Amino acid sequence: MAAVVEVEVGAGAAGERELDEVDMSELSPEEQWKVEHARMHAKHRGHEAMHAEMVLILIATLVVAQLLLVQWKQRHPRSYNMVTLFQMWVVPLYFTVKLHWWRFLVIWILFSAVTAFVTFRATRKPLVQTTPRLVYKWFLLVYKISYATGIAGYMAVMFTLFGLNLLFKIKPEDAMDFGISLLFYGLYYGVLERDFAEMCADYMASTIGFYSESGMPTKHLSDSVCAVCGQQIFVDVSEEGIIENTYRLSCNHVFHEFCIRGWCIVGKKQTCPYCKEKVDLKRMFSNPWERPHVMYGQLLDWLRYLVAWQPVIIGLVQGINYILGLE
Repeated sequence: MAAVVEVEVGAGAAGERELDEVDMSELSPEEQWKVEHARMHAKHRGHEAMHAEMVLILIATLVVAQLLLVQWKQRHPRSYNMVTLFQMWVVPLYFTVKLHWWRFLVIWILFSAVTAFVTFRATRKPLVQTTPRLVYKWFLLVYKISYATGIAGYMAVMFTLFGLNLLFKIKPEDAMDFGISLLFYGLYYGVLERDFAEMCADYMASTIGFYSESGMPTKHLSDSVCAVCGQQIFVDVSEEGIIENTYRLSCNHVFHEFCIRGWCIVGKKQTCPYCKEKVDLKRMFSNPWERPHVMYGQLLDWLRYLVAWQPVIIGLVQGINYILGLE
């Protein structure tokens, strides 16, 4: 039997037939792997030129797709963000159902149900006064949970790489799977909540009337009103509030601290909600992980491309290969 396992890949059709006749049930796991490896080489013998062509098609498609996506994002950011958000929301659902990842599916359904309700409330006209607080509370909660989950997953992966899992008698593969799962959950829902929050922030601010895409507010902002939620400000900037403090931007516009943090962190805005002047994020957020589009934000942007557009690009490559007769 060992002689059969060690059939040379270059033996031609006779060797390939001999490999097909091997009884895998009588082989050890190592011998089974050798047979499968030999079968793969025999099957793909002489296909080197075709494989090189497929690699070139993959590289060319990736480059062209990246250029098109960048141009689309620069010229039509609104439609690009909407399509990307929809794909981020739907694409994992396909793999979840196909691979029977029921735990992820349950969490996805719960997140989608609550987010759909919050988004519905944020897009209503006239806007209920309690809606902005509801929106920012929900997305800020998801942000904090996803942030903590991602950190826990990263720590679990690093502990496994350094072998610390052995102190708790946990198998390396189990510890690594646990860490990667937490990391994916944290990053994936971190991306989703930021994109949904940005969309809701635009709708609410434009509905309230202190903010518009053109930059010209549709009504005057009183010193005692927050331009994010449209409600009264009762605590002075210099006073210490019981529930919430008041924050003044460099443009001298005053907001509830909770609202302006939600606007900048969750809604991914770096401008004043009223006059659109640049916000000094370094002064507002001492923790660099809270700053939009810095570190954590850049990581989420990379994951957005990986989850939303990478499957589309791979599918396009497969279609090109099929049309050209490459397998």
